[in-house]
Order: sequence, then structure tokens, then C-alpha cells
Amino acid sequence: MAGTSKHSPMQATMGSKLVAGYMGHRPFFHKLFMSSFAVYIVLITTSGLRPKKRTSKSSSSTGDPNNNSSSKTHSDSKTISAGSTGGGAGSGPGAGRSHSSRRRAAARVEVDAKFFARLNRLLAIVIPSWKSKTASLLVIHSAFLIFRTVLSLYVASLDGQIVSALVRGEGMQFLSRLALWMSISIPATYTNSMLSYLQCKLSIAYRSRLTTRIHDMYLSDTTFYGINNLDDRMANVDQLITVDVAKFSDSLAEIYSNLAKPVLDVILYNWQLSKNVGLEGLIGLTIVVQASAALLRVVTPSFGRYASEEQKLEGEFRFTHSRLIENSEEVSFYSSHRAYEVEKNIIERSYFSLIKHINWVYKVRLWHGMVEDGIIKWVWGSLGLMICSIPVFFNINNHHPAALVGQVIQKSLPDDGDMGGRTQGFVTNRRLLLSASDAFGRVMYSYKDVSELAGYTARVSELFDTMESIKRGQYEKRKVGSANTDDSQKLLQQRGQVVESEDEIIFDRVPIISPNGDVLIRSLSFQVKPGQHLLIVGPNGCGKSSLFRILGGLWPVYGGVVTKPRASEFTYIPQRPYLSLGTLRDQLIYPDSKAEMEQRGVSDSDLLRILAVVDMHTIVDREGGWDVIREWRDALSGGDKQRLAICRLYYHCPKYAILDECTSAVTLDIEKIMYEHATSLGITLLTVSHRPSLWKYHKYILQYDGEGGYCFAELDAEKRLALQEEKQALEHKLLEIPRLLARLEQLEDARMVKNQALPNP
Repeated sequence: MAGTSKHSPMQATMGSKLVAGYMGHRPFFHKLFMSSFAVYIVLITTSGLRPKKRTSKSSSSTGDPNNNSSSKTHSDSKTISAGSTGGGAGSGPGAGRSHSSRRRAAARVEVDAKFFARLNRLLAIVIPSWKSKTASLLVIHSAFLIFRTVLSLYVASLDGQIVSALVRGEGMQFLSRLALWMSISIPATYTNSMLSYLQCKLSIAYRSRLTTRIHDMYLSDTTFYGINNLDDRMANVDQLITVDVAKFSDSLAEIYSNLAKPVLDVILYNWQLSKNVGLEGLIGLTIVVQASAALLRVVTPSFGRYASEEQKLEGEFRFTHSRLIENSEEVSFYSSHRAYEVEKNIIERSYFSLIKHINWVYKVRLWHGMVEDGIIKWVWGSLGLMICSIPVFFNINNHHPAALVGQVIQKSLPDDGDMGGRTQGFVTNRRLLLSASDAFGRVMYSYKDVSELAGYTARVSELFDTMESIKRGQYEKRKVGSANTDDSQKLLQQRGQVVESEDEIIFDRVPIISPNGDVLIRSLSFQVKPGQHLLIVGPNGCGKSSLFRILGGLWPVYGGVVTKPRASEFTYIPQRPYLSLGTLRDQLIYPDSKAEMEQRGVSDSDLLRILAVVDMHTIVDREGGWDVIREWRDALSGGDKQRLAICRLYYHCPKYAILDECTSAVTLDIEKIMYEHATSLGITLLTVSHRPSLWKYHKYILQYDGEGGYCFAELDAEKRLALQEEKQALEHKLLEIPRLLARLEQLEDARMVKNQALPNP
């Protein structure tokens, strides 16, 4: 049987017609492809950042050896609102925070819909409008990015012309092109420097706007107190505000250059290459590049989660040091090598957790970098050389490559016998291809940068979420075991009411509950009017200071009605008073400024008379005047601090003063002066103290029994002192009873021995 042809003549004719039709309309297809290519590059860039569908497996398994609890929930941590839940008072910022609550954000941070929602929210803060300074910086930055791309195209053409003149032996042409190449260095270097400068300015602008917004929220009302004492969601807030916001701003400013410029370069360089080497080779190169790029996206780890986790571990390491500094005196008093080793182990455990995570990330980057560089630099580079060789071996173009702006490339493509022209075309195309490859590589690398940006975005956005939640009176705090009982849960579900009065304080069936759910008093009722000075006593931990936190609006009200004057009518003076950063005058008038002091009609002479009341007027000359600035916490003794705080009370002269063991470091004589002068100014005193010497300055007493009960009654200071003295005398006598009984037994034994020694009559 005779063999038949594989393709019929009709098929061959149709194929020839298709090829001829394509070649006849090649310029049209070229424009169509390049327009589609530009759209395609933009689409693949955005698709690389498109939200990913998250599976339960990817959400719970991260592959990070440090992350073994990211999928756990906290059944004992509840979202609560003012009057319905609580949290712990804590002993300071970060006190009572569990390890699990600090690790809560270790969940996988992805470039997903949540990331874009968070980023859009932060972008609305850093770029409030297109008329803002930040937007102007962005426009200028974009203009320089475009100008640098145009310069790069022109330099690629010059490189080819310089090498062509060198191969042809055209000395004057070589020198003229070299001089032109050198002259381009002036705008090129200026452009590069301006891009770096503008990127830094953008970062500072982003950080300034974010920091201002955070400070406005953090320092409004008592948000800063709530986030550090009533809530467990944010650990190391100081590190987040100072470090994480700066890193987010740097990353956001950098990501724009790493995305906008490469995308523009890829489009323009490939457009020029398609005119130089032909459309077909560029299509093949694009297919290979996209296939390898898809592979890279698959094998790229979650660098966003790694960045977020590293910042958390950095914060925890910093917290261990600040914790030791805060408690250094108590730890030092142990004078024990064992105590020092315990603290050292805590710090080193936190440090080595950080180092373990960083080493893990370095290993991941090592292998990922090898794969990434191998594909982008070597595979793409070899393919690029093949594309550049097309004009050398095949005459595919009959037209010269038009310039992007103002005829950048002036020379036509060479004839077959023109060695210099071939060299020029190869060098120009290779330079364009290397630039395009580098630009596309930066687009690929940018996904890693975006992943890290996602980590910083998650941290900063979580801070805003937490502050907004706290401003609404909603907290998340780990509860003590007793908070899970039915009675406690019922109290936690209640909502109290706060009513502003003119001058009286009324607690009407108000439960005192700490933020961690510990019920201190189930129902407290009492009333204090101006001039009815109240003494509050009871064992430690019974809730004496908790009453003041409710009066100050620091703790939520979980039931009943609290009637009180506005917050400005209270001044709180603790045992260790707060001294601000500022002048000596600032310590006395805090939180007023000097201008506000003068508006009140108060002069430095008036302040000196206030200091003289507590025998402290010499401090002005001793310290160097009113305007001297010191770290007053270290410059003054404990007694001086307490006397200065009382003088601050005299300056403000509020209706009520909350005095919490504020005279523990002064003599009884100074204490007497302090209290007598305060009452003479018409200030009603609410005092917590164990000193019997203060009883005579109060008319009512609120006594806690330490078991959830209390007694509110009039205070007869003389009678109470007499009873106290009688009680102490009886206690002293009771202490003598064991000694007297022992002596009686000795005497009895001695009598028995003597009787046994007497002879019988």
C-alpha cells in the first residue's frame, strides 16, 4: 500500500496563508500583543497580591517550630464590655499577662482580604487626601521613577552605540558617545539620590501621621490605662508604638518603589525589546518566565508571619529587661546567686526563643534564595541571551526601533554583514533584557516584601482595633477561677450606671469587681458629702484602692449606680506620687502649663508660699530655680516627693482628694500640717491609711473585713483611739499568758519536788 502524506496540500496551503496573513499584519499584531502584555503585567502583579483562600490546614499548621499554639483558642478569655465583665488590675503594664495571650497573634499572617482591609484602613490615615503633603511626595516620587526608566532606556541605547564604535574602530564616535554617556551620570545620580531621599521622606511622613493618630487615641480618656491593665490583647505596647510603627512605615514606603518602578520597567523594556528582537521570542520568554514565577509563588514561605512573630519575640525580650529594671530593688535585696540565676534564665529563655526563630527564618531564606536566584538570574538570563541573539542570526525586522521618548534609539538595525551594527544591537538588547529581567525579578521579590508588610500591618492594625474596643468599654482579660461561678457570672453580666453630680459621692449597691473577675465586694452602698472626710481601712487586697479606681473611671461599673462629681474635681495622690519630665514648677502645677498657671492668676511667689506650708520653700534655691529640669524621681527623697505632691493638691484645690498612704515617708508633725491645711482649703479627704494619727481628721469610716463585707459608719476618733489602746493592752497581756503559765508550771514543779524531799514524821 502506497504511503500517504501526513499533511494534505489543502492543509499546507491554509498554513501558508495563515503565516502570510500574520506576517502581512505583523505590526498590528505587535501593537495588540504589547497592549495586552501591559495589561497582563499589571494583572499578574495584582494577582500575586490577591487574597488567597485559606484552608483549615494552612491556618493551623505553619511549619514554624516556634509556633505550636497558634490554632488554640482561649476559653477563659472573654470579650467584655463596661459593666458586664472585668479584667485584672495588674501591678503595672503587662502585669498578669499569660504566655498564651502574648502568642495569640502567632497565627498565620497572609496576603489576604484581611490584610488589604487593614492596609486600606492605615492608608486612609497616612494619605488622608490627594491634597495632603504625603500625596504630593508620592506624586514627585512617581515622576522621578518614570524619569529614571526613560534614562535607563537611553543609556541602553548609548551602551550599544559605544560598543559599536569600539568594534568599528571609530575613535571620534566612541569618544563623543562616551562623553554623552558621562553627561547622563549627572541627572542619573541625582535621580537615584532623590528617589532614596523621597522614600525616606515618605517613611517619615507615614510614621508621623500614624504616631499622631495613635497618640490621639492612646492618650485620650484612660485608653492607655485600659490597654495596659484591663486588657490582655496587646503586650509591649511601647515597643509596638515606637518600633513596629516605624518598621511598617519603612516597609510601606519601600514597597511602592519595589512595585511601581519594576512594573513600569517591565512594560517599557519589553515593549522596546519586542521592536528590536521580534514579538515571537518575547512571547516564548514570557511563557517560561510566568511558569517559573508561578513555581516561585508556590514555594515562597509566609514571610509575613515570620516578620510578625519576630516583632512579638523582640517585644517579649524587651519586656523581660524592663520587668527586671522595674523590680531591680526587690530582686537585689535577696542577695542570692539563685535569685540572679532565676532572672538570668528568664531573660535568656526569651532571648534564645527570639534567636531560634531568627535562625529558622535565615534557614528558610537560604534555601528560598537559592531557588529564587537560580531561576531569576540564571534560567531567565540564559533565555535572555538566546532572545538577544535573534537579530544576530535572523533578520526579522525591516524597521528601526523607534524611541520611547524623542527617538531614544536612532540607529536602524544592522545589515547582515555589519559586525559593529550586530554588536550594537546585541549589547543594546542584552542591556534592555537584563533590565527587564531585573525589574521582573524585583516584582517577584516584592511578594516577599508585601508578606513582611502584612506582618507589620497586622500588628499596627491590631493596636488600633484594641484601642477602639477599649474606648467602647470592651476588654479581653483572663479571668480568675472564682469568676466562673454562677454568682460571679451573674454579676459580670450586669451593667452599672455613672451619674455626674455637683458635689456628693454616692455608691448605691455597686459591686467592686476587679478586671480579672475577682469579686471583692458584692454590693457597696455609702454616701459622702463635702466636708465629710472618709477614712478607708481594711486588710491588704480587700479592695480599698479599687474604690478609687471606680471613682476615677478607670474600672468599669458592674451594677448599681455611682454618683460622683466630674473627674476634674478629684486629685489622686498615691504613696509614690508621679513626677513628670519637666521643670520644678511643672512638678507643682502638673498637669497645667506655665501659661495656664498664669491665666489662673498664680505666680511663682504664690507657689513658693504653697511650698512654705510644708516647710519645703528652700527646694527652689537648693535645686537651682523654678526652671531647672531634672529627673525628679531620682533627685528627691521619698518625703520630698510626698510633700511636693501635697503642694500640688493645694495648687489645684479640688473638691475631693484621694490620699492613698501618701504620708508614709513624712514625720507626724509634717503630716499634721498637710492634713490641717488641706481641710482648711475646703478639700474633702478620702484617705487610705493604717496610721492611727490620721483618724482625727476624718468624720466617717469605711472598713473592709477582707471577706467581702464592709461597715460604713461615723468615726469617733477619740473613742476609736481609746479602744485601739485598750485592744493593744489586752493583746499585750494575752501575749504574756503563755509565759505566765509556763512560770506557774515551773513553780508547781518546784513545790512538788520540795514536798517529796521532806522526811516522814
